[in-house]
Amino acid sequence: MRRRTALRSSLAAVTAAAGLIAASSGTPAAAAAPKPEYSFAAGFLQGVFKASDAPPGANDWNCRPSAEHPDPVVLIHGTMENMNDIWRGAAPLLARNGYCVFAFDHGGSSATAPFQAVGRMEDGAATLADFVDRVRGATGAGQVDLVGHSLGGGPMPRYYLKHFPGAADKVGKLIGITPSNHGTTLDGLTELGRRLHLLEPVNDLLDDDYPSLVEQEAGSAFNRALDAGGDTVPGVDYTVITTRFDEVVTPHTNGHLTAGPGATVKNITVQDSCGLDATDHLEAPYDPVVLTHVLNALDPAHPRAVQCRVVLAVTGPVGPVD
Repeated sequence: MRRRTALRSSLAAVTAAAGLIAASSGTPAAAAAPKPEYSFAAGFLQGVFKASDAPPGANDWNCRPSAEHPDPVVLIHGTMENMNDIWRGAAPLLARNGYCVFAFDHGGSSATAPFQAVGRMEDGAATLADFVDRVRGATGAGQVDLVGHSLGGGPMPRYYLKHFPGAADKVGKLIGITPSNHGTTLDGLTELGRRLHLLEPVNDLLDDDYPSLVEQEAGSAFNRALDAGGDTVPGVDYTVITTRFDEVVTPHTNGHLTAGPGATVKNITVQDSCGLDATDHLEAPYDPVVLTHVLNALDPAHPRAVQCRVVLAVTGPVGPVD
């Protein structure tokens, strides 16, 4: 009886010690995150009015990066999105694959406004700079990897990398999903407006409350300044994922980048790897084909085969995703 009591006491002590060690060293990247959502329509409806709420799988501030995935992933939403309505696919998927995942809102009229990233991209970049430092401080990581959609996958983080001292030393990779790197013509509407002398007065109205829309027009002053001197900064690996069915960033090749000295660029068009995929601008961050490319860009040493499948605009894959 005494031996059993002693054994139980020893086991209890070991368990308590293990708990103390875990509490002091943080938790590993979550492997039991919720199942990813693969439909923009479903994810948007679940998260649009929950701005400032982290998407499933993100913002575990006790997460400690593993040796396999030492760089935390920071997710950056695009214009008129928030972190909760656009990352309900990527955040849990990345967490399930062993990454420490973090997301934030930026550029909204308030912290809880459902439609964020309407403010100036310069201000969004400052918010990103603060968030990257917070993630690095919490996790102990030297660098983070950035994964963004639209504005958040292109011009805004590129502004951060170019203009914030030391930013390029803090970022290993920038992965853009349908990014508006070189602006958009909105299917020719901006050029039509310019010829009809309507673009300037419309831009004057937008610039008060929605300046990021003006900054993302092809040929904008913001774009010209950002692109001056080249698309990239040394030391960062860039991946761009575009779709030929993008109705927001037009032409879709405006998302592509050209590598400058000391940087690498990989431009991917989804339909080159899967002709069945008709994903559009909004569905892209939820598309399992796109997300496979994201996983491969984050961990190129262990590439995954792209499972080609029918994916529809907005509503997502036809049939279940394994």
